[in-house]
Amino acid sequence: MTAALRADAVLRPISYLNPIQLLDYVRFVAADVLAGNYPFIEFDPATRWHQRIFRDRRVDVWLISWLPSQGTQLHDHGGSAGAFAVVSGELNEAVYTGSGELRERVHHAGMGVGFGARHVHDVRNTASRPAVSVHAYSRPLASMTFWDVDGGELVKLATLATDDPETELPA
Repeated sequence: MTAALRADAVLRPISYLNPIQLLDYVRFVAADVLAGNYPFIEFDPATRWHQRIFRDRRVDVWLISWLPSQGTQLHDHGGSAGAFAVVSGELNEAVYTGSGELRERVHHAGMGVGFGARHVHDVRNTASRPAVSVHAYSRPLASMTFWDVDGGELVKLATLATDDPETELPA
């Protein structure tokens, strides 16, 4: 391979995955998890356990466990599109609708959702048993913004540089 061909490969624009492609991806990985190919899942009562299982320039993929009552804060993904699939258990998702409300959805095992770069949500396990999910982001995470809703409007709490989807605002 000549230097010109190598440079062309490096300088070519990256094609990020869209929410539908990401949803297909997390469903594929979730099936792999169900098949026992990721036997190292742990549950931590102090914090959600999570493990990155893949990352390249286009996407990063995470395996996350959720004990009952564990959840995230209202957040976005810093301009990244994303998706998650529930492998076992169930997760509740509250999505900011843009009309001042949070819409609640329940995602049972086998279900998943893909979302665009402007998606603001929180995810939590309100059930009585543990849950496991697979999450993917494209472009890979670089930051997250945390939000509150006041009078129907999103209020920015903080933006943190991070490549970890389990980042939380310091107390």
